[in-house]
Amino acid sequence: MDSGDTTTKTVAWTGQAMPRREDPALLRGQGRFVGDLLPEGCLHLAFLRSPVAGGRIAELDLEDARAMPGVRAVYGHDDLTLHGAQAVNMLIVDAFARPFDVLAAGKVRAVGQPVAAVVAQTPDAALDAIEAIMLEIEDSPETAKPIPTASWQGGRERTAALTVEARHDHALVAPMALEPRACLAEPSGDGLRIWMSTQTPFRGRDDIARILGMATEKVQVIAPDVGGAFGGKASVYPEDVMVALAANDLGQPVKWVAARSDDFMAATQGRGARLDGALSVDAQGRLAGLAAHLDWRLGHWTPYSAYAPPRNAGRILPGPYDVGAVQADLSVRPTAGAAVNIYRGAGRPEAAMLMERLMDKAADALGLDPLEMRRRNVVQPGNLAARGVTGEWRDAGDYPALLAQLEQAAGYADLRTQQARRRAAGEIVGLGLALYIEPCGQGWETARISLSPQGHFVAHTGSSAQGQGRQTAWAQIVADSIGVPPDLVEVAEGDTADLPNGIGALASRSTAIGGSAMRLAAEKLRTQIAEALGVNDLATVPCGASANGAVCDWAAIAARLPEGARTASETFTAPHEAWASGAAFAQVAIDSDTGQPEIERIVWVDDAGRVINPLLVEGQLWGGLAQGLGCVLSERMVYDEDGQLLTGSLMDYAVPRATDMPATVQLEKCPTPSAANPLGVKGVGEAGCIAIPPAVLNALQDAVRPFTSRDLPIPATSEMLWRAIHCPEELP
Repeated sequence: MDSGDTTTKTVAWTGQAMPRREDPALLRGQGRFVGDLLPEGCLHLAFLRSPVAGGRIAELDLEDARAMPGVRAVYGHDDLTLHGAQAVNMLIVDAFARPFDVLAAGKVRAVGQPVAAVVAQTPDAALDAIEAIMLEIEDSPETAKPIPTASWQGGRERTAALTVEARHDHALVAPMALEPRACLAEPSGDGLRIWMSTQTPFRGRDDIARILGMATEKVQVIAPDVGGAFGGKASVYPEDVMVALAANDLGQPVKWVAARSDDFMAATQGRGARLDGALSVDAQGRLAGLAAHLDWRLGHWTPYSAYAPPRNAGRILPGPYDVGAVQADLSVRPTAGAAVNIYRGAGRPEAAMLMERLMDKAADALGLDPLEMRRRNVVQPGNLAARGVTGEWRDAGDYPALLAQLEQAAGYADLRTQQARRRAAGEIVGLGLALYIEPCGQGWETARISLSPQGHFVAHTGSSAQGQGRQTAWAQIVADSIGVPPDLVEVAEGDTADLPNGIGALASRSTAIGGSAMRLAAEKLRTQIAEALGVNDLATVPCGASANGAVCDWAAIAARLPEGARTASETFTAPHEAWASGAAFAQVAIDSDTGQPEIERIVWVDDAGRVINPLLVEGQLWGGLAQGLGCVLSERMVYDEDGQLLTGSLMDYAVPRATDMPATVQLEKCPTPSAANPLGVKGVGEAGCIAIPPAVLNALQDAVRPFTSRDLPIPATSEMLWRAIHCPEELP
């Protein structure tokens, strides 16, 4: 499995073979995304969205829109027949749930909330009819106070010599997938077939069936090629339900594709929390106690996984460190804005940022080097694969080894010497460190593998993919488990018709959980085939003739097998989560005249457990690194005091560019196999958003240390860095 094979795979899609996901054909525009699909007789849907942040709907007149040319139907809330609400995962027992309104019911709670929907023959006709709707809203925005919901505590505080404090206000950020949200629904018999750009086809199926009052088996959801997700496509949306309802009502296909402005206003956002922490230490630099408060904004409705980020942040404190006692309290609040949900990292980056800033502040107060401060306090390997101070189970790892490898790979001591020399010459330079942990791979997943009459192994997974190359890794797992070349394995995912149930792609679980289910199913199939052939092991089966004489003629073998021996299904449920970890180093320079930062160098040592495909892991690390840089340096969703969105386009929202990437990135590995799954793998997809921001922020704080000791805001934009150098009293 460590071969790095990048063999391409064929994926079944609604009865027809799609282009191979890693095939160059995709680079020629031959992928199949929801936006590319246009069945015969397809109608188009558009939404009228609220222009204000909150208020009572005083008037909603739809009649002029209904009379417009090409219009088939116009819907307000009173025109809908609904039977239920979308599910919310109540990970925090004392939390509240606020399901969405498919169309606003009597009042609006956020800018961009859908108020009415038009279905027409063409997209332009639908948009024209939207302009004809009369909407009047009496402004009365809602306010809400924080609601205490959960706490994590444990241990006994040691004697302390001093206490340091930190506060971080994390900006709201947009998932910013290459492909905006999209949905196409069409009648299929007495049910619906729905194409969605989603991470969770089975969740979409279940929610839509519940809300529309349909039997689950009457709804099929398909996720074809998906152009990125990052948590922004993890839950069903009001727009998805409206499309399905209209198709069911009108008896024709109905399609909606979000504009980028739609996603800025109404797609789920990430981050947005305020974290406060106080860390007490003794005179030798040992951590005595941690007290933290987490205040989480949730937006105006509650997506399925809304409580995953605050829960993750609370439960992973104090990170990779041995602290005498921990008390972490969480409160949440609804706000007049887009819903806040999981976003790459989902609470882990927020907790890591708080802990890593506190560690640097404690080191500074004691006169210790930040690396030495961490070395004195990391949890030792013998205390892992066990429960930590707050009762959370932690996977196997070696945190001291991560720090040692990072120190050597970066040449840390020499860089400190060079930093002093550069500062003396007038440069503004800084070095930063971060050590992190990442719980990932929780719950269950399904898999089914069959030997086809044509001699191929067809592997179906309840997980799904959004362009990460997961099919390659899954095919490697099946091939190694059965003992066949990877090009004999076809992987199918993203279609609820393939399996009775599944979860999808979330929380870096696709390989740890989905891959483990694949392995179990493959091993079961291997045993079934061997028993049906009367042999102890498939390696002893005579291959017979084949097309090229190099591999077994599996078509001939399939013909010898009873039907029941050709298919195996399994569900894998993880006994524990897999916890990844790692250490990162950042070297930065800041231009004194402009405040513009340059990330000169990143060194990153990652423990992702056993690696199935090194090339795919490297791609995930690079992608996460870029996204992490965006969170710490530039990305920020901004609402004014009236709840109006000020960052509604890419003219105002600063996604990282190629020129923002570091000059040098050095990726290192320090793997320890996971104790939580049979593959020994850990998650890696979210690691960059956890590792990179605190390392970079610590480096920036180190760079401006000669000018100010005040905390930099997040994101630390060039403007804020300029203020820190020239007028630090103006920092927020």
